[in-house]
Amino acid sequence: MRQAHAEDARTEARRVVRNLLGEERPTAELLIADVRPVLGDDRTDRTLGLALGASLTRRSAELAAIAALLVGTRELGDDWWSRPRGGKLPPPDEVVRTAVAIEPWTDLTALEMLAAWMADDAADEMWGRPVAQVDLNSWQAEDRFDLPPGAKPGERLVVHFDAGGRLDAVVARRPDEDLGSNLDFQSLRYSRPAEAQWSWGVAAGLGPHRLPGEDPDPYAREVPSAATGILRAWALRHGASREQLGERWETVGDVVAAIERVDWMWRSGEWFGWWRGASALVDDSAYLPYRLEELAAG
Repeated sequence: MRQAHAEDARTEARRVVRNLLGEERPTAELLIADVRPVLGDDRTDRTLGLALGASLTRRSAELAAIAALLVGTRELGDDWWSRPRGGKLPPPDEVVRTAVAIEPWTDLTALEMLAAWMADDAADEMWGRPVAQVDLNSWQAEDRFDLPPGAKPGERLVVHFDAGGRLDAVVARRPDEDLGSNLDFQSLRYSRPAEAQWSWGVAAGLGPHRLPGEDPDPYAREVPSAATGILRAWALRHGASREQLGERWETVGDVVAAIERVDWMWRSGEWFGWWRGASALVDDSAYLPYRLEELAAG
């Protein structure tokens, strides 16, 4: 059942990518070909350099952020990159040059931070600036924020809940005659850059995503058979098929492709330990022995 949901997500993601980028099957090669004439050679090379600097298990997320920047630049124009953002925030082009994420986005990479800026700016352009921010980890609908001055019953106010994500809050008069608000969850929507980021990552998957200028090919690195044996055996015992795992894991590319096929995120929680081990193998992490021990202990 969960695997069916995973395929439903991919189908929807491919539909969104097709609508936004005109691609049936998104790949890194197609994305770069689309990005270069829009962002220009220098900016494209800098953003690809940031993607190259990420671990292989993060590469898909970095490319998805570039997809958001492509769609957003088409929507907001090239001058978005050079426009000062006010306060201590530099223009986006400076972030591309320095590759440093800025407070309060330090939990994001530089590309993810730029994609968040682009998604929010596109949302503001489409629906106006939000009056407040809400956390949708709580589905309480009533009175989640202080109303702005002059709010009137029946008025719909735009609120922010995620990068590029917006929904409406409807102003309502309470029985005690005070004004409050009710979140309209049916109005939840995302800007096009945010949709592009989600859909490209889901539709294209973990990879392999080879990029220009890589020598040697990181996906061609051989992986130790002892580690692959442990990870493959565990996956087979816990419901993965031999078809999903592939005939053999000889290279990093084999492992990356298998991780994508097994849909581990849609399985039981214990698969997170398997992901930690498989990602340590892909990224040649010193934590690999400990991840394998954790898997065996579980």
